[in-house]
Amino acid sequence: MLRPVLFVHSPNNSSRSTSSTTVADLDNQTFTLPDGRALGYSEYGTPTGHPLFFLHGYPSSRLEAKGIHNIALKRNLRIIAPERPGFGLSTFQPDFHILDWPKDVLSLADSLQSKKFAIVGGSGGGPFALACAKVLPQERMSAVGILAGAAPWKGEARKYVSWDRRCLYFVAVHFPMLLRVLTDGTIGLLRKFVQTEYAKRRIDAFIEQAPKIGADIESRPIAEQREDFLRIVFEAFAQGSRGMVHETQLLGGDWGIKFEDITYAKILVWHPVLDKNVPVEMVRYMVKRLPHATLREFEGRTHYDVAIHLEEMMDELVGVVEK
Repeated sequence: MLRPVLFVHSPNNSSRSTSSTTVADLDNQTFTLPDGRALGYSEYGTPTGHPLFFLHGYPSSRLEAKGIHNIALKRNLRIIAPERPGFGLSTFQPDFHILDWPKDVLSLADSLQSKKFAIVGGSGGGPFALACAKVLPQERMSAVGILAGAAPWKGEARKYVSWDRRCLYFVAVHFPMLLRVLTDGTIGLLRKFVQTEYAKRRIDAFIEQAPKIGADIESRPIAEQREDFLRIVFEAFAQGSRGMVHETQLLGGDWGIKFEDITYAKILVWHPVLDKNVPVEMVRYMVKRLPHATLREFEGRTHYDVAIHLEEMMDELVGVVEK
């Protein structure tokens, strides 16, 4: 089953309510970009805190950032989680490339009057965080982080790409309509399957085992947590699978980024050693070529349980922001 990399026990809705803004308002915001496209985004954490743009994984949506709300509150961070084209509320853009993303982020930042901000890309959001580090004015960024981020399929790193991912990329490039039909059909079946008692039990067990951050205790009924989890998973396909298929082509292809040319300092890279989605060897290959990047590896952690270390990562990020 599809799972957001940063799924943790999410906050009670009451902790995010204000007298003038509802939780739904914060979860479901849109901004009209200069070219007329809609950019969906959500906000969490402290509204007056230091802005941190969280770039969701693949396939995922703005709602993935909900799991770090409490962490952001404690560290005076304002989480802004925009969606890439074709995911959630964001308009699909067929000619979109990874290096196009920074200007969307900058447009949103300007509209929110965020003069300086941090950026963190999780999983498939990693390459887009690197694009920001390469393209955006350095004086606008306070820190850049990559959490269990995707790595390039090039050079010696390519040999670590699994065959199932190679096949997925091949189909996305050569038979995109076929992949869309298959994915849309699968998502339709999953929407029905998750309503069965068997599926509910499996999902509930996964939620119970999800990382619990710090002393936060999830007090909501498990059924409510399950609905929250499913919304995060399915929101990526709110417009169908066009966004996912296009991003499959982008992530497995040429990113258009020469790592040696990224001069922004410094980039924090956190990666689980047991990650099967993105083998750590691929990340080491990338980090060696980034002039100002540091890699912190988490022994014994996978792509999905590395979130247990989120507080440590955010503390490290805040340390860079405050310098």
